[in-house]
This record gives sequence, structure tokens and C-alpha cells, in this order.
Amino acid sequence: MFDLNALRLAAHTVHQALAPTPQLAWPLLTERMGCTVWVKHENHTPTGAFKVRGGLLYVQGLLAREPGTTGLVTATRGNHGQSLALAARSVGLPIHIVVPQGNSVEKNAAMRALGATVIECGQDFDEARAEAAALAQNRQWHLVPAFHPDLIRGVATYALELLEAVEELDTVYVPIGMGSGICGLIQTRDLLGLNTEIVGVVSSHADAFAQSFEQGRVVCTDSARTFADGLACRQPLPEALDIIRKGAARIIRVTDEQIAHGIRVYHETTHNTAEGAGAAALAGLISEQSRQQGRRVALILSGANIDRQLYAWVLADGAGTAAQPH
Repeated sequence: MFDLNALRLAAHTVHQALAPTPQLAWPLLTERMGCTVWVKHENHTPTGAFKVRGGLLYVQGLLAREPGTTGLVTATRGNHGQSLALAARSVGLPIHIVVPQGNSVEKNAAMRALGATVIECGQDFDEARAEAAALAQNRQWHLVPAFHPDLIRGVATYALELLEAVEELDTVYVPIGMGSGICGLIQTRDLLGLNTEIVGVVSSHADAFAQSFEQGRVVCTDSARTFADGLACRQPLPEALDIIRKGAARIIRVTDEQIAHGIRVYHETTHNTAEGAGAAALAGLISEQSRQQGRRVALILSGANIDRQLYAWVLADGAGTAAQPH
């Protein structure tokens, strides 16, 4: 999809807008896990997630390909939308973002603060995506997809930072939503000629990618009901699945209760805020803790955008003991 020179050029472009994020080995987390654990802090980007990297590169490429573009539209659960809102604002383009009904109040507010018009429509991401496509056709807006080579190359810059900063990593755990993060990681590892195994993590309540990985074909689910909204995909894209099946060691499932536990562990050991998708990689490591003893492991923490009420509920150990707040 791209070569190492193109990836380094993407990193130069991204770093003009945001600084590289740190990768830190937290002693308390390492002690708790029984292995050396590096955390790639994509929660420290201006939008709290790695997707901002792809948004910046995508909009730059779009204006080069289609200089007459007058407006953008896309669908999101929040982090993809924030990344594109920031990128669109930087070049003066209007953007409309479709989110499912009941989407995160604070993610919606963040997108509006970045200048986006937020439209609530549909019961989940996939229904919101259909509405965005209809708006693009009817209004002549450019439809920004959830998966595109420029998005992958942009988000892959986080992987370049991590894999060049930390040598001899045995395993990296990475969450899977629509697949850009893990695909960028796989391609970067391969370009650098490394043997690091990559493990994708999905919610057991939204496991379409896991089923697809296991069956070797796209498998869609009827629902994707998880509080980790960044993982709530029920219709995997074939091009993402192809890269993941070729380059990932495995995809593992974690429950909402395990993800909530991961959020608490991050808070206790690093005092970093993680949303559900952000904590999924840690939940994956915890579920495989015995097989990683004494090894060198990295976790992708992306993102940090969790509503205050939900975060308070999780920190109070509400998962599994009380109804989730709305």
C-alpha cells in the first residue's frame, strides 16, 4: 500500500501539526503484568486518539486530488470524526458528521467545538454510515470513508514512532474498530523487517472482525452493542480484513467487564484516562498474561474520549454490578 519513504514523508507531514506521542514503560504496570509493558500514548494527541494522524493526511491528499472540493461528510462514533473535523478546519472546509443516536455526548461536543455540524441518525455506526453516503450523493459533498490508503498511512506514523523507539518487542496488542490502526501497524512492522507479533483485540459483543478472521471471509453481525464504542463494528471491510488476516497473529475477544477492568488498571498504574477502545489492548494482555511472562510487550492506548459519567461509573467498579449510565 505504501513504502518506507512514503511513510516517513507522512510522518513529516503529521509532525508539522502534532508532536510524536510518547511510548512509556510504566513500572507499576510492568510489575502487575509480569512482563515489560510499553504503552504507546495515542491518548496524548490533540483529539485523544491516533485517528487524527490519518485525518490530516487524508484531507491534504484530497485537496491535491480534488482541489474543487467544497465540503466533507463522514460517519463516526467520535474519534474518526474529531480527526477529520480538525483537519477540515485547518484548511477551511465545512464538514458534516453523522453519528448514531445516543452517541457520546462529549465526543459530539468535541466535534462541534472543532467546527463540525453533527447529525444524529441511525441505531449504530453502520446505519450512520449509510446516512452519510446518502447525504454525500444528495448534497454533492465528498464522502470520507472509514478506511483509505491515506488514512492508513497517516495512522501508521504512530507505529513508526513506536517500533523505531522500542527495540525487540515480542508482541503488540492493538484495538480493532474499522481496522486502520492495526493495518497501519502491520504494514509498518513489515516495512521495518521486524518479527513482532501483532494481536488484534475486539469486543466479544462486537466480534465481526474476529469471526471474519477465523472463517477467512467477511462475516457481519446483527448488532455491536458495547460501551467501547470505538470497537462497535458489525460490517468489516474486505480490504481491511485481507491485511489483518495476512499480518496479525490472532484476534482475541474481551468482554465489556474486562475492558472496564482495563480502564481501572490504567488509572491505577499510570493515571491515564482511557476510553473503552483505548483500554481494549490492555484487557487483551491481561487475558493472555500467562503467555507473556518475561517478554517485551506494547499496548496501543487510543483514545481517551470517555464521557465523565461513564468514566465515574467504571472507576467505581460499576461494570457488572449496575446498569450502565446513559
